[in-house]
Amino acid sequence: MSSVLNTVSSLRLSLSSVYAGSNNYRVRAQSLSPPVSASFTRRRLTVRAADTDTDKVESKVPDKAPAADGGSSFNQLLGIKGASKETDKWKIRLQLTKPVTWPPLVWGIACGAAASGNFHWTFEDVAKSIICMIMSGPCLTGYTQTLNDWYDREIDAINEPYRPIPSGAISENEVITQIWVLLLAGLGLAGLLDLWAGHNFPIVFYLAVGGSLLSYLYSAPPLKLKQNGWIGNFALGVSYIGLPWWAGQALFGTLTPDIIVLTLLYSIAGWGIAIVNDFKSVEGDKALGLQSLPVAFGAETAKWICVGAIDITQISVVGYLLGAGKPYYALALLALIIPQVILQFQYFLKDPVKYDVKYQASAQPFLVLGLLVTALATSH
Repeated sequence: MSSVLNTVSSLRLSLSSVYAGSNNYRVRAQSLSPPVSASFTRRRLTVRAADTDTDKVESKVPDKAPAADGGSSFNQLLGIKGASKETDKWKIRLQLTKPVTWPPLVWGIACGAAASGNFHWTFEDVAKSIICMIMSGPCLTGYTQTLNDWYDREIDAINEPYRPIPSGAISENEVITQIWVLLLAGLGLAGLLDLWAGHNFPIVFYLAVGGSLLSYLYSAPPLKLKQNGWIGNFALGVSYIGLPWWAGQALFGTLTPDIIVLTLLYSIAGWGIAIVNDFKSVEGDKALGLQSLPVAFGAETAKWICVGAIDITQISVVGYLLGAGKPYYALALLALIIPQVILQFQYFLKDPVKYDVKYQASAQPFLVLGLLVTALATSH
């Protein structure tokens, strides 16, 4: 399994890009805008600004993406801010799925496969893992992101009218079709993997169904979990860390209670990472009544809750590995936690708004490698 470490660890990804990408999950108010009225036609969403009193401050929303030189085509394909305007429907469809958010799902599948202890570098096992990654990334994460943009379309029409749905670059019927196609494709691949693995109980399929339902509850009313900083961010952590790991391990081995507990602990760390992105949106969250942690507790308290969630959960995993008689893995994980703590004091705790990107870009690779260390420890 050491070959897994050498190969999989070459996948250097930063969860910061994902949770920054999942800021699109969260509704952001860029400025206080005049009242608007939205009218929906079959093919296009039109937003008209209503008249305002002369004694009120007028504000304008951008009519195009805020990017230099017309925006970046690379950003457009990744589905992140600063995207160029695009007319090709397939590129727009890809943009809605936000490919920048797929890598953690791929990493989670790899960690689950490594943790199973039954992954071998054969054509069949590699093919299974690739199909599982496609199921988790392009299909079900793509479904999640498209669904979220659909339910945010009215707010995006106010704050980000250049986005594909409110700008009319893609019709509502086409968006709904994409949601269903991606969902059914993901569930179909999950069922295929269960048959391929010879499962008597279709565990991969049920994990896919559970993850899809969680995505719907996160984005859609009446629950719309993302409106609550505690529940919504934890749902993100489970979706990006817990569920793909479980799918990868269930595909090649047995999903055991201790693995579920370990991955839920890491999902709490993922919850902490998601909080990092809430600090720069405090004013918008207040205006829209969203109870993010910085809004609910204030920035000073929230930043300590954030780092506590990230560090304490990882230290708990170190304790578990020591108790399981795996001191070398525990020491390796501890060695990966220490740089994270140093970087928290160097950047994040000084100014969580100014240094959020720099902190995540420098600290999150250590957490990601810690996931793999834990996976390899549980495989032996």
